[in-house]
Amino acid sequence: MLSGRIAYTLGLEGPAVTVDTACSSALVSLHLAARALRAQECSLALVGGVFVASTPVMFTDFSAQLGLAPDGRCKAFGDGADGMGVAEGSGVIVVERLSDAQRNGHRILAVVRGSAMNQDGASNGLTAPNGPSQQRVIRAALANARLSPADIDAVEAHGTGTALGDPIEAQALLATYGQERPKERPLLLGSIKANLGHPQQAAGMAGVIKMVLALQHNLLPRTLHADRPSPHIDWSSGQVRLLTEAEPWEPGERPRRAGVSGFGMSGTNVHVILSEAPADSVPEAAEAGADADAAQHADELPQEKPELLTGGPAVWLVSSRSEAGLATQARRLAAFTGDRPEQDPADVGWSLATTRSAFEYRAAVLGGEQGELLAGLRALAEGERAPGAARGVLRGVVSRVGRKVFVFPGQGAQWAGMGREMLAASPVFAARLADCARALDPYVEWELEDVLLGREGAPGLERADVVQPALWAVMVSLAAMWEAAGIHPDAVVGHSQGEIAAACVAGMLSLEDAARVVAVRSRALSTLAVSAGMLSVVMPVASVEELLTTDQEWAERLSVAAVNGPATTVVSGDLDALDAFERLLSARRVLRWRVPQMDFVAHSSRVEALAEDLLRELAPIRPRTGRIPLYSTVTGERREGPELDAGYWYANVRQRVRFQDAVVALAGSGHRAFLEVSPHPVLTAAIEETFEELGGADAPLVTGTLEREDAGARRFLAALARGTRSDCPSTGRRRSRPATRSNCPPTPSPGSSTGSPRPPRRRPRQRASRRARPRPGSGPRSRTPTCPASPAARRGTAAAGRAPARADLLAQARAGTFRHRVLALPGLLEADRRPRAGPPHRHLAAGRRHRPGRPGTHRAVPADPHRPRRPGGRRRHRRRRHGRRRRH
Repeated sequence: MLSGRIAYTLGLEGPAVTVDTACSSALVSLHLAARALRAQECSLALVGGVFVASTPVMFTDFSAQLGLAPDGRCKAFGDGADGMGVAEGSGVIVVERLSDAQRNGHRILAVVRGSAMNQDGASNGLTAPNGPSQQRVIRAALANARLSPADIDAVEAHGTGTALGDPIEAQALLATYGQERPKERPLLLGSIKANLGHPQQAAGMAGVIKMVLALQHNLLPRTLHADRPSPHIDWSSGQVRLLTEAEPWEPGERPRRAGVSGFGMSGTNVHVILSEAPADSVPEAAEAGADADAAQHADELPQEKPELLTGGPAVWLVSSRSEAGLATQARRLAAFTGDRPEQDPADVGWSLATTRSAFEYRAAVLGGEQGELLAGLRALAEGERAPGAARGVLRGVVSRVGRKVFVFPGQGAQWAGMGREMLAASPVFAARLADCARALDPYVEWELEDVLLGREGAPGLERADVVQPALWAVMVSLAAMWEAAGIHPDAVVGHSQGEIAAACVAGMLSLEDAARVVAVRSRALSTLAVSAGMLSVVMPVASVEELLTTDQEWAERLSVAAVNGPATTVVSGDLDALDAFERLLSARRVLRWRVPQMDFVAHSSRVEALAEDLLRELAPIRPRTGRIPLYSTVTGERREGPELDAGYWYANVRQRVRFQDAVVALAGSGHRAFLEVSPHPVLTAAIEETFEELGGADAPLVTGTLEREDAGARRFLAALARGTRSDCPSTGRRRSRPATRSNCPPTPSPGSSTGSPRPPRRRPRQRASRRARPRPGSGPRSRTPTCPASPAARRGTAAAGRAPARADLLAQARAGTFRHRVLALPGLLEADRRPRAGPPHRHLAAGRRHRPGRPGTHRAVPADPHRPRRPGGRRRHRRRRHGRRRRH
């Protein structure tokens, strides 16, 4: 259970496996982690090995078998090899895909080029090594790394220092690495067991760490206690030399590489091939096979990561196991901070996020100063809901949330002045916007920042060739803010021109290619010599199509441009025909409105005149496989990236926008959190309506990013707290010291649902009748999550936050440095800690059976009303009271 406990403590998800193949355990774990990363089962992996000699078995049993060296020293491959010495220890490394590590700006110590694993099978004993199996695993690792034996400089051998194992391993190395290599460059052989002994399950991890340090220090250390190589090994049969002295290992024209072996006495063998890190985090041509797309993404993000926000309100997080407990916690926090006005609100927010448990009932209080935060806490304590939201109070119950989607709308989300506040408040937004401006420069005649700030001489947003590139740049920059805050999408979807931003964020189009597509597309639409517009109609698409067939002229001049939801359809066409159609809708009292600022007609037959020009001008783009999937609103299906060529982008502007179909496909694949990345939300209602029509128990979490009336740091922080499945950040200055628990009142007992420091006094158990028992989910003490029925209520519920960022935050706190001024606060919105419902779980511990509702247990749950009563309950109850033995 060790891996499961680590995952629980750090809040990690994905595969969690504890491996025990004896001495090869650590390298088996590394092999499995690399496979999981390549299969995209996880994006980051912790790999470790540990051995503690908690009993004397290692000494008594191995000594009886003459497996221990009398002096306790491992003399690997030496003349005096007479057994091993036992060591203890642990080691952990972090493994990540090379392209991800480069994009994330992580320091790369080495690259795992390849690995292989096999089993001895029916060999000559459980602990005896098998030479042919060792040769096979080495050759398989070389094939996996696409390297030849001559490409490897050194091998960190298993090398236990026994007269049986060392000759077998050396002969396997001579037969594989020792052949077909220049005499002046023999394979250099060593074993860390000569330095520290044999740490059993942690042996492979010690070998990996040794070779990484050797790469850093440009030196291969000598193998101790082996001044004279073993005479039982035919060293002349291949080009292999024992490291009896330290050997310089300087960088050269080719990457330095080393193998690490782990041969378990279980018969499981592993060989891993390590390579030095790419120079300046850019893969060399020879390393392209390890991660072909790394160089493509190297220039997409700035090398120096800017701060997320330079100002904004602090965020205080409060949680409890009941609604009453939430109010009690808010009251206690208000009393604590009110008596200590010297406390920095950012420090209090930091401590609330990193040192407190996260329970089912959650609230976030936003405020620029302590007085505003205290007012929000008092409103929370008094149970105010709707009025509290205006004061920066967000509250709700944990909801079941699936994977996250970034949603990018088309034209219609823009407004004069969009992005202005974020330019001043967020260095991340400003930096990404500057990248977009540079990418747009070859295709436009205006400056992006001048347009957004409304400077004199800059064109307005009335023209399609201005508003579409500007809106694209704002959406891409807002997506960078979400990801800088730790919110990474599992998929993207875009509406019409929004698909260009979606493809860019997904990595399917480079920033330059995306800029070309949006500029060429918008300029071509502006050249259409037609007077056209778009009309949004609150009707199902079938009804709209039926109305369009009532007039022959409408069938030729009007068409369905987009299907956004079950009752949201957009019609595109010539203005005079659109006016006549609108008069018919008005007579039938159908709700509708014009899509603002449309001087062109897209998604109709009128666009066919642009086909030749669009295909020619977009031919140079080079789409590629994205880091996350895109759900196409052209086809309504999932796309991986290479399909998004010039022909696709012509179809994007010509064909009907199938946004509803894309949302249905996302829902079917388990996506439940939709984050509209735009300066104003325009698609949130359509997404909610689509899910309402689909039905199901799980309501989606839908939120925007900014709003026309509220487009600053406060609104962005509220969006993070309201609807994301990840961490809710809080602004604060850089600290030279970590915040401590003393910034907040004492942590309440886990057994208390009200947040009081002590659990409530135990009440005498009473037997309730079937009629008197509460139903699951009823009553104020139930912790069964409730989902509001209406979209408006759902928008007010809190959602998810996992704790994976917690370890990173604590590490930064200990180091006294933070990457951003906005600090991620894990625990506000956590879908993985859902309250349990249903029949009580029985736990047998210390001979006593768990009683439902008993405080102080792991988690108390309401009694089950459907559990059948035992026959003769009263008589049985009397027997128990009079000391008769209770039967189980």
